[in-house]
Amino acid sequence: MTAATTTANGAPQKISLLRVLGPAHVWALGVGIVLVGEFTGWNFAAGKGGTLGAMIALWVCGLLYTAVAMIDSEVTSTVAAAGGQYAQAKHIVGPLMAFNVALYLVFAYTMLEASDAILVGDTMVQFASDMGVTGLTHHSFIVFTVVFLVWLNYRGILATLNFNFVITALAFLSIVILFLSVQPWSQGAVLKLGEMVTKENALPYGWLGVIAAMQFGIWYYLGIEGTTQAAEEVRSPARSLPLGTMTGMITLLIAATMTWYVCASLLPWQYLGQTVYPLYDAAKATGSWQLQYLLFVGTVLAGVASANGCINDAARAWFSMGRDRYLPAWFAAVHPTYRTPYRALIFLLPVALAFALIADINQAITFSILSGVLHYTFMSINVIMFRNKWPLGTIRRGYVHPFHPIPAYILLLLCIVTFFAIFLGYGTQLIAMVAFYAIVSVWFHFYRYQYVRRGAQFTMPWPKPVGY
Repeated sequence: MTAATTTANGAPQKISLLRVLGPAHVWALGVGIVLVGEFTGWNFAAGKGGTLGAMIALWVCGLLYTAVAMIDSEVTSTVAAAGGQYAQAKHIVGPLMAFNVALYLVFAYTMLEASDAILVGDTMVQFASDMGVTGLTHHSFIVFTVVFLVWLNYRGILATLNFNFVITALAFLSIVILFLSVQPWSQGAVLKLGEMVTKENALPYGWLGVIAAMQFGIWYYLGIEGTTQAAEEVRSPARSLPLGTMTGMITLLIAATMTWYVCASLLPWQYLGQTVYPLYDAAKATGSWQLQYLLFVGTVLAGVASANGCINDAARAWFSMGRDRYLPAWFAAVHPTYRTPYRALIFLLPVALAFALIADINQAITFSILSGVLHYTFMSINVIMFRNKWPLGTIRRGYVHPFHPIPAYILLLLCIVTFFAIFLGYGTQLIAMVAFYAIVSVWFHFYRYQYVRRGAQFTMPWPKPVGY
């Protein structure tokens, strides 16, 4: 939480992250990261499972992330520290799990940031081509987007998330306007409701296709758990974190349903399953240049908002590891003026740029999803251990999620199904990533852990766990 400097008279001074955020900022961080999934990524589920398969994936993954949001709201409102699930893991499970969870977070957000930048660049090039301008490439747009947003994060979290709140709200509004403009209540006026779900396009690959679609159904919601990364900078964690997270989840469920309904009605499922910008293409299919322009702006804003939130979250996970000496302490520095983890921000900048400039959007999305699902698997185990070690009534909780342990078991089951879905399409990448995490775990255990501040890393004033 703090970094030491000296005052003019030589006395030590501690510089900490600022507690300046409220529920609206938490909503902006969570929804801002995720809303881009409505503009790209989810639609690949239609290519795997057809239009009906994509809808089933939408709601099954919505159930998964509702469990994620409830679990996160309870544990994070109790462990209100930067690093989110990393801070939870080190207090509840142990250092090795905490190290892996932090890496899951950094890779998930950095890969998502890269895919966002690719989307912004590709959308700019496509729109320019539609307007008759040719010869552009996405590279300059990618570099400008990432560098500008890192600079914005460097300058302070309050301005960063105020900016995110505005552009996220505008991107969400563009989905609502498109939905209302195509008169969804009137068959045949614009939407082809009779052609939306037929024998040919509903489940073209059967129920195996539905399972395969789960991989990209996650993209509707991937990143909502990022609200926890701001826990140390929220004024009232017990109120703001649950309220911002659960409100964000409701927003995403509404946006996802409207997005699927419009796109599945206007676009053939084969095309929907491979386009990079489904909402923009749906707007073009209406024949309205006003809607086309609106969804172009909405797509760019959603990509920028998501990348902005990812930069914020990845840097705080990296910063937290530096503060506990899981990584060199150099990364734990807090800027004396802007009170941001500026070294972590700067270090991750070239990493994100490298992936954005080298990988394609499918690869970036897949690697983000892989790390995300590994992280969600941990969360289901984490909350069960949390309740067992510190039952209700032993420590103060800001929020208590209902129906425990059912959400944890549902989350674990859906993670197993999603791993199988990923294996069907990206088995090699899944095995390679699991092998990577195994190798760095060995490195941490035998080399890096000797530098960890073993006592200082446990900051919560909790009683001894049950059975200790």
